[in-house]
Amino acid sequence: QVQLVESGGGLVQAGGSLRLSCAASGRTFSTYGMGWFRQAPGKEREFVAAIGRSGGPTYYADSVKGRFTISRDNAKNTVDLQMNSLKFDDTAVYYCAAAGGFIITNNIAHYNYWGQGTQVTVSS
Repeated sequence: QVQLVESGGGLVQAGGSLRLSCAASGRTFSTYGMGWFRQAPGKEREFVAAIGRSGGPTYYADSVKGRFTISRDNAKNTVDLQMNSLKFDDTAVYYCAAAGGFIITNNIAHYNYWGQGTQVTVSS
């Protein structure tokens, strides 16, 4: 079992940057594909980025490609999301998630464990 805790959210102006971090408990962190999802008010939760068990490969939603970078440190049990050139439409609650049994996946149904989420607000 994996417990996930996100941090790093906040308020930022459009064009700015934020770095989200997710700390995972447990000794089997490296066996999980990891992902970031987000949910804006009134919208469904959507895929943002995913990373393979060993730090690669990576996969991004088209809406964030070239602006966001996902990374992980298996020694520290962390997965980060560096967000640059933020836009108003990036405003959402961001969730870290772990997918057991998958090297990497963008399918929300494959993710077994979720953090509580961290709010990112981008002002225009």
